[in-house]
Amino acid sequence: MRGGGWRAGARAGGMAIAMAVGLLPAFPRARLSAQDTTRVDTTPIVVPADSMYRGVRPMGAFWRSFLLPGWGQAVTGRHMTGAAFVTWEGVTGMMTLKAQQEANYFKKIHSGNLDLKRQEVQDWLVLWIFNHLFSGMEAYVSAHLQDFPPDLKLQAMPNGIGVTVPLPRIPR
Repeated sequence: MRGGGWRAGARAGGMAIAMAVGLLPAFPRARLSAQDTTRVDTTPIVVPADSMYRGVRPMGAFWRSFLLPGWGQAVTGRHMTGAAFVTWEGVTGMMTLKAQQEANYFKKIHSGNLDLKRQEVQDWLVLWIFNHLFSGMEAYVSAHLQDFPPDLKLQAMPNGIGVTVPLPRIPR
């Protein structure tokens, strides 16, 4: 044999090994239990208590605060924010009623300022409606951020602002 024959045999043997190795994944000898589609596992899935959802859902908080500003904030634990929305609800409600009474009086006495007073009533009414919308949106965001760490700290640094967020320790 010449020098070229040995190389041709080595190439043919190498190709056979490469094909065998390449085809092994296509025809596995044993199937894994997760790949077995003939057996149906009926055991129930048990969710650990610490991974279950707690609190109000975001849309539930939104609808609560949209209907009654401050309710969604109270459910999500943001009592001061809820109190601010309730206070503004009272202010806008009372000012709308006060301006409406004044508009009724101006109408009775045929005042020239009736159009301005009606505009004031509409302005207070718009603020009243926007209080409901903003309260609902704030409750929605608060419900999404319930799991955010409360110990977030901002600190003035020489070159800007520093933020520290404590991370929970994972037990080993």
